[in-house]
Amino acid sequence: MSESVPPADHRTVLLRGGDVHSPADPFATAMVVERGHIAWVGSEGAADAFASGVDEVVDLEGALVTPAFVDAHVHTTATGLALTGLDLSGAASLAEAAARVRAYAAARPADRILVGHGWDASRWPEQRPFRRDELDELTGGRPLYLTRIDVHSALVTTALLDLVPGARSMRGFRDGEPLTGDAHHAVRAAAYAAVSSGQRSEAQRAALRHAASLGIGTVHECAGPDISSEDDFTGLLKTAMEEPGPRVVGYWADTDVERARALGAVGAAGDLFADGSLGSHTACLHEPYADAAHSGVAHLDAAAVAAHVSACTEAGIQAGFHAIGDHAISNVVEGMRAAASALGLARVRAARHRVEHAEMLTPETVAAFAEYGLTASVQPAFDAAWGGDTGMYAQRLGIERARTLNPYAALLRAGVPLAFGSDSPVTPLDPWGTVRAAAFHRTPEHRISVRAAFTAHTRGGWRATGRDDAGTLVPGAPADYAVWRTDELVVQAPDDRVARWSTDPRSGTPGLPDLTPGRALPECLRTVVSGQTVHVRPNE
Repeated sequence: MSESVPPADHRTVLLRGGDVHSPADPFATAMVVERGHIAWVGSEGAADAFASGVDEVVDLEGALVTPAFVDAHVHTTATGLALTGLDLSGAASLAEAAARVRAYAAARPADRILVGHGWDASRWPEQRPFRRDELDELTGGRPLYLTRIDVHSALVTTALLDLVPGARSMRGFRDGEPLTGDAHHAVRAAAYAAVSSGQRSEAQRAALRHAASLGIGTVHECAGPDISSEDDFTGLLKTAMEEPGPRVVGYWADTDVERARALGAVGAAGDLFADGSLGSHTACLHEPYADAAHSGVAHLDAAAVAAHVSACTEAGIQAGFHAIGDHAISNVVEGMRAAASALGLARVRAARHRVEHAEMLTPETVAAFAEYGLTASVQPAFDAAWGGDTGMYAQRLGIERARTLNPYAALLRAGVPLAFGSDSPVTPLDPWGTVRAAAFHRTPEHRISVRAAFTAHTRGGWRATGRDDAGTLVPGAPADYAVWRTDELVVQAPDDRVARWSTDPRSGTPGLPDLTPGRALPECLRTVVSGQTVHVRPNE
């Protein structure tokens, strides 16, 4: 089973009296759902003909109906643990983070291991992470695994380190510094192995409930042997199959293609690491970091990429790579070129392989993405969190290099398919915030229209899995939709002339919520997956 899909609700439902965002009718106010699919979209007057023949009529009371969002990069269990556990992403200082760690440890005396997430020393006035002896004191000597916001490095207590024989001699262990590389992966495996199956299951359910409450109908789980575990992955797919909630499309980041298929993955893809992250100084660059005397670490060279792409293409499943630094992306592109030379360009393009994050692109690598049909699975909230001339990217790379990151407009102009996600818990599940971040990118030349960003976060996610028949509200498409309370609908684009033309009724361009920074984001009233309601806002 490659995709978990809840059972369809077979009732016929007419929704009317709102705004239905549909390319089938840009002025639609009503929609009929039948047997888990969209049956009709149209005007209020025409809806009268359906009213007597349906099982339920829903008065939208002016609400907006859109396709449900697809989050194309999620770590579900880690997201749930952050939602229900120790979350330091909002801590404004080392001292505040310390208070949270101490309180959390005191509140959970029975836990075999303490798990937390979200510290970011670059935002703290102290400009340093915890020392291990400080964490030992805060936890009373108990095992603690505490990931940095980018999840590519972690702080641990001595008690946890002692549970992993040999960790101190592995690559990525430097005494007194956060763990990276092999040492981090080994300790992470031990930490998550100590989380009980009950804790893990509850975390997954919490994450999926939260996603549904935000109008997310599908998540792409990016799992793998270096990130989670086989039990975690298969347990998530099973839970999503058996309980109402968002669809879960599973990716398993493993060079063992047949193992990925056996586990139920649609691809041996996701976070198959070509490099690390900028925040942890482990993204692989052509030139050294501005604030460190090295250029990161490459985990896969072009030959390894080519071998994996070839194996996946031959097996008929997707390949994919985590690649952030310009050198890592070059390795991916060179590997794609070699695979296309061996197998034929058409076969490689047809497989719709993907690259996660794809931040440090150049005009040449953008063109290569288009040539090889690569989907760019990207996270606009990264720019919102770390972009700009004073942000973390500028600290790591210098202002000029930082301004080249996340060039969404260039990708769209080149015809590269975009799929938006959060990489939660790295940045929160927040679909409208993600669309806003792309439309109001900190570097103006990289901005795209709200409509293009919305498409990347809905239809783009479906296309990234190889499906072109979903992600829009048109007859025959799966009835995955969300209902929103929002203000006036507008058309927003970086070019004001386009925006003015698009708001003219003659353009036939359906509007979307005004996402100007500072304005309230839409409220999700209801989320429906395959015709089945998976979230209703309380008191609605």
